[in-house]
Amino acid sequence: MGNSLKSARFLIESRLRDAVRGDAQACYDLGIVYSSGADGVDVDLIEAHKWFNIAAMGGSGEAQMCRAEIAEDMTAREIITAQRAARDWMIATQSRAA
Repeated sequence: MGNSLKSARFLIESRLRDAVRGDAQACYDLGIVYSSGADGVDVDLIEAHKWFNIAAMGGSGEAQMCRAEIAEDMTAREIITAQRAARDWMIATQSRAA
């Protein structure tokens, strides 16, 4: 279990570095990790929706489909929370790039 947790942490950290650089595929990958609980990560649909939303804004059609699919299992409040988190992340990342 310890190795799985280390693997999950490494995957998330490496994809986050790429996501900060605007890599839509990295954002999509993060959405997959959080929506499926891959590599020992707890399923978190709000976090998954956030990353699929960011990837979709980066042009990923797959992310658009995944976002719509998981939204069916979320409440309106959860979707609003995820959208707010995506917006906040985009603003914070753009501020760092400027």
